[in-house]
Amino acid sequence: MDEEEQVDAGDIEVIENDRLEELEHKISDLEKELQYRTADMANLRQKSAKERSEAIRYGSSSLARKILPLLSGMEKAINQTDGPDGDGFIEGTKMTIRGLRTALESEGVTHIEAIGNKFDPTKMEAIAMLPAPVGVEPGSVMEVIEEGYMLHERVLIASKVIVADMAEE
Repeated sequence: MDEEEQVDAGDIEVIENDRLEELEHKISDLEKELQYRTADMANLRQKSAKERSEAIRYGSSSLARKILPLLSGMEKAINQTDGPDGDGFIEGTKMTIRGLRTALESEGVTHIEAIGNKFDPTKMEAIAMLPAPVGVEPGSVMEVIEEGYMLHERVLIASKVIVADMAEE
């Protein structure tokens, strides 16, 4: 019976070693999965923090889109008013425009400078191309039809412009 006991003890030891290796492998797999889950959670936190930051930064874009057409309309009204009777209206409108511009600038809304600058399709929309007069570089903005505005680095309203084409002959 000694041999049987030795064989059984050897078999038990082999089975225990196999079971131990299996458990160690399972622990290793679970540790790897835990690392992946931890990394996924860290990435999710970073992504949500970035989205929250952008939501705060660009949250006023809806308001700006509503106010900017009013600003353009007031500027057109000033340009249309002539004569001494319109002086009070013009001054009041100018003050309102200055106040609106200040309010918008405090929110990060800025005017797109287009006239005389090179046409930038990321910030401008070409309404027409006209032959460039003498002294005007082809591809530059000759006239602004409608002003454009940005909120930080994003375009709210693209400037509608007329661009100089090849020089007149």
